[in-house]
Amino acid sequence: MQALLHTIATMELPTDAQRLFHGRGGLHPGCEQWALDLYPPVWVLTSFAPVDAASLDTIGTALAARWAQLVPKQPLNWVFQCRAEGHAETRLMAGAVPEPHVVSEDGTQYKVHVLRGQNHGLFLDMAEGRRWVRAHVAAHPKTYAFKVLNLFAYTCAFSVVALQAGAKQVVNVDMGQGALAIGQQNHRLNGFNTGASFLAHDIFKTWGKITRGGPYDLIVLDPPSYQKGSFVATKDYARLVRRLPELLAPGGHALVCLNAPELDTTFLQTHMQEQAPELTLVQRLPNPPAFADVAPERALKVLVYRAPELATL
Repeated sequence: MQALLHTIATMELPTDAQRLFHGRGGLHPGCEQWALDLYPPVWVLTSFAPVDAASLDTIGTALAARWAQLVPKQPLNWVFQCRAEGHAETRLMAGAVPEPHVVSEDGTQYKVHVLRGQNHGLFLDMAEGRRWVRAHVAAHPKTYAFKVLNLFAYTCAFSVVALQAGAKQVVNVDMGQGALAIGQQNHRLNGFNTGASFLAHDIFKTWGKITRGGPYDLIVLDPPSYQKGSFVATKDYARLVRRLPELLAPGGHALVCLNAPELDTTFLQTHMQEQAPELTLVQRLPNPPAFADVAPERALKVLVYRAPELATL
């Protein structure tokens, strides 16, 4: 636990939502169970193993001491979440959580919910993916009607940054009506009342509607690695990526993502080579430095692919 306590004792106060300690990356032996995130003004401590009360007291004391140094006149707000098998719980340990709870990243606002469920409304490890989308869309002329397809959209963070960067239309598709409802709120938080559509459908049963809305200049694929009844990467990724060539505009790009420690980059590349051989691998995006991993192939994988341009005579 010492590496976590050292991080707390020396950390500065970020203004954006981000991870401060990533024990799961294996770079801090003995701290593999711990993660510490800040969703201002709330700290979220996560453990992937059972925790005794004394350990929580030690960490809480360290947080309180550092918080008193950083912002002496503000109360400490922190939440503990345990994700150990058979010991799942979420607890408010001190202070309060604002409602609504809105955080920022690179000037964009997102609604989060740190006391409800394991996913908080914004995946912090995908920050570089959102930055790439922003830069990629912004690089196109504003007169160009840039169209984005956001599959497994969750709370639509990619959609918001694409519109901010100048996209003219984004189609968000996700089975979760609740997540899409938060996505609509995220759009309104950032001043967008038009430009995005929200389809609460099973992607594999909606290809006709999705295809009719294309072709798309950018497609984001960010599915869960395993979600029973919805998507299982080992079974479903191939039938997902085989649709890319017919959905992409000439020269269009696909952001192909997977967060499954047991599946490496070769898994994605093999599926792309077999199912969409005409698409070319451009790069693998880096993960945020806070998510550094001793075994990069276990970490989040985000690959950029490009469709061929139209052939010229």
